[in-house]
Amino acid sequence: MALHLIKLCVGADSLQDLREWVADRSLTAIAAGLQPHSTHTTRMVPKRVEELLDGGSLYWVIKGQVTARQPLLDIVTFTGGDGIGRCNLVLGPEIIETVPQPKRPFQGWRYLTQEDAPRDLGAIGDDVASMPEDLRRELAELGLL
Repeated sequence: MALHLIKLCVGADSLQDLREWVADRSLTAIAAGLQPHSTHTTRMVPKRVEELLDGGSLYWVIKGQVTARQPLLDIVTFTGGDGIGRCNLVLGPEIIETVPQPKRPFQGWRYLTQEDAPRDLGAIGDDVASMPEDLRRELAELGLL
């Protein structure tokens, strides 16, 4: 069973902000002759790498709700110029919307089990997936989604 990571999407005010950031990173990578992956650098290196790379994703919290995920493709460790160990979370270029799930602020990233991860939005029907993001967010806050 896959294990996931969850992280606050600092600087993004909406799912569209995240999509634009990922698209920009993908275009930059393609222009450099690389695969259209985006990366997220973090100081703490996950210990459960094998479980994460066995179908895991990075779930993004935007404005207090888990709203999307990106598949984890690789975890690459390195030492920065300051001598501190870090890792790059290599993420797939697709943004997969999830059913909004409230989440309180936290620092860094956390592990997220498959049982606790929100379902993909497309898996619950086209009616909900076609709703505007703001409406889905409000319905989730009210516990109706």
